[in-house]
Amino acid sequence: MHYRRMPIEIEAPEGFGYENIDCNLSESSFTDQKLSDLGISIDNLTLFYGDHLGKPALRECIAAAANLLPDHVLVTSGAATALFIVATSLLSAGDHMVVAKSNYATNIETPRAIGAKVSYLPMLFENNFALDLAALEALITPQTKLISITYPHNPTGVMIDLAKLKAVVALAERKGCYVLLDETYREMSFVDKLPVAATLSDRVISISSMSKSFGLPGIRIGWLLSTNKTLMETFLAAKEQICITNSVVDEEIAYQYLQRKDALFAPVQATILKNFNILKTFMAHQHVLEWVEPQGGCVCFPRIKQNVAINTDAFHHTLLHTYATYVGRGHWFEEDPRYLRIGYSWDTSEKLSKGLNNILKAIEETRVG
Repeated sequence: MHYRRMPIEIEAPEGFGYENIDCNLSESSFTDQKLSDLGISIDNLTLFYGDHLGKPALRECIAAAANLLPDHVLVTSGAATALFIVATSLLSAGDHMVVAKSNYATNIETPRAIGAKVSYLPMLFENNFALDLAALEALITPQTKLISITYPHNPTGVMIDLAKLKAVVALAERKGCYVLLDETYREMSFVDKLPVAATLSDRVISISSMSKSFGLPGIRIGWLLSTNKTLMETFLAAKEQICITNSVVDEEIAYQYLQRKDALFAPVQATILKNFNILKTFMAHQHVLEWVEPQGGCVCFPRIKQNVAINTDAFHHTLLHTYATYVGRGHWFEEDPRYLRIGYSWDTSEKLSKGLNNILKAIEETRVG
């Protein structure tokens, strides 16, 4: 393995210091939650080694919501660990995978660290970030082991329809490779939710977590789903060699949350939709940014229009150091510096509005020519 730190982690807001940021639009999750606000108690929990697959009752909750069986669920330390398990289980040096890009950096960097060959399936602004099925098929080789996609998409918020998703799955079945679908934002869909992808084929692996939609990144609980018994045994072996089991504290908090998900998640959804409407109104009344309107999640990926002559480094410096407003930079996703990821449901609605207006001020102050 050849590890290197990713820009998205090097430049994370916690490293810069939350106290130095007034409007934090860089986060890709809902507002961090407090146990006291959720009514969760762990006072009587025994601090033992938990079930290697994950707390049985938690796996039952996850499975029931996904239309799967508990045996199809492996609970992991966050979705990042699940992604690491899948990549290291399925890929070796010299193997090949296809990643729909832009994408979350871990989906790209871990295969690279293994020494796998990575081909990018470009998701283009000019095509509304749609997945091109013919282009995907053209990238697949006899060495291709994995196709990696994310929906609702991070960083753009776009969706895929069920017919096209089924076509991707059918292609993978034909070619003898697997599909990894990162479904971390599935609960935040603004349109009809897709079925959990792992229900479509034993060639599909679904991944999700408690972090993004639920605002519980601090408990480090995610999961991977597959109906493929052989794969699941391999994934369990990987988990056991990485961490043996999860924190029983984290699993208990996740379990108690999911037991009351309908009640606890309703205000989250309401806040996301409120902030999304603030964002849409802002985008409709300005003339320097353009976007593909999201269909889910809590992030978007606008770009500064090409006819706006600007020094992008100066823009980000001014935005952060003059206006104390932080956004995700395009290079976090290996994209043009004119792109910026805006997370619109971590900070307050008031700070969202203020931060969006600060973006316009910083653009005006760093124009050139």
